[in-house]
Amino acid sequence: MLTKSSTELVRQQNSALVLASLRRHGPLAHTDISHHTGLASATVSVITAELEKAEVLERREQQASASRGRPRVIFGQRRDAGYLATVRISSDMVQYSLADYGGTLLDRFEEPRNHADTATRPFTEAFVAALDRLADRSRIDRGQVLVVSISSKGLVDPLTARLVWSPVFGAQQVDFAALLQPPWRAKILISNETLLVAHAMALRMEKAGVRDLRAVAALSLGHSIGLGIARFDRSGELSVTAPNFGHMLNSSDGKLCRCGAQGCIEASAGFYGILRTAFEVPPDTIPAKFVPLAEMDKIALRARQGHRMSEYAFRQAGLALGQGLSRVVSLYENMPIAITGPGTRYFDLIQRGLEEGLAQSQQVRLFGAPPISVVPEEATLVLEGHLDRALAEMDHDVIAARAVGE
Repeated sequence: MLTKSSTELVRQQNSALVLASLRRHGPLAHTDISHHTGLASATVSVITAELEKAEVLERREQQASASRGRPRVIFGQRRDAGYLATVRISSDMVQYSLADYGGTLLDRFEEPRNHADTATRPFTEAFVAALDRLADRSRIDRGQVLVVSISSKGLVDPLTARLVWSPVFGAQQVDFAALLQPPWRAKILISNETLLVAHAMALRMEKAGVRDLRAVAALSLGHSIGLGIARFDRSGELSVTAPNFGHMLNSSDGKLCRCGAQGCIEASAGFYGILRTAFEVPPDTIPAKFVPLAEMDKIALRARQGHRMSEYAFRQAGLALGQGLSRVVSLYENMPIAITGPGTRYFDLIQRGLEEGLAQSQQVRLFGAPPISVVPEEATLVLEGHLDRALAEMDHDVIAARAVGE
């Protein structure tokens, strides 16, 4: 016999299924929601009625395709049910975006970072001021912002919303929950940036109908090196991780990494590693804090013109990446790999070394290399990952709040 609490739990789970289906497929009619969720039509009718009453969903009319017949009623998220802010922290800029509950982007702006300044206080002050401005520009009350979703390269602690280590601030931690509360009552989320990229790539490939899709890896090339792995379980649920790939020890050649270790993948494959090799700087030289793209473009031009050390620098970067990926496929089996980030503009110079490194894996020798694609629009993927994960979090919070209020 079901108790009142277990009945409520089932109702919350069913509500979450309905909202997740609308997130994945867009506005749907009752019959379509029932098809995608496996819920009975009567159950869907009750849930949509409750969510409409709670001003979470709204009904819309969709014109029938035939010349006769009534317009079809479909359900979608009520856009003003809440808002979310996303923040992308990178080496040279911070990007702020505001979206509504329907996932529509309302505003976005960027602020340049002084990459020579690694102190956290100037950043945190500018961060809070920028979020205030983001809400003010759209005339949104801060109480209506239900989630602030933050991303950075490096190591994060999602449970405490803390940036633990990053290429920007090193070991200086940033506690975003303490920074924003109590003025902001929003839930604070923090994610590794390449985790969001892998999440978005998995959703894109699923939507494109890629067959037998079990996992996707996203490898980010640039000032730092990041990896995200997205995996689908048997029920189709998506889980995403971001192993500390760039700082995985790769060789004993003494190349100094920004993390303080020697021989990390990033020490060879990050922009500062490529620059150091191209100019034959001793490998234990302290890494450059920031390498402008214009400088990287010059090294790439020299490599394409046949300059030996410049060619060698990119090939060594590719070799380190390929050797790292060979370990990944040995652990996880082959999966599609999407190459993203500003370093994609040099993929032609990196590709040969990357393939050599991958070929060192028995997994690759026996079963072939994983399919590799180049997807340059990393910023778009990061935003897509932010939106999907943050909106799903908002859905769960809305359902939980409704249950408490009843």
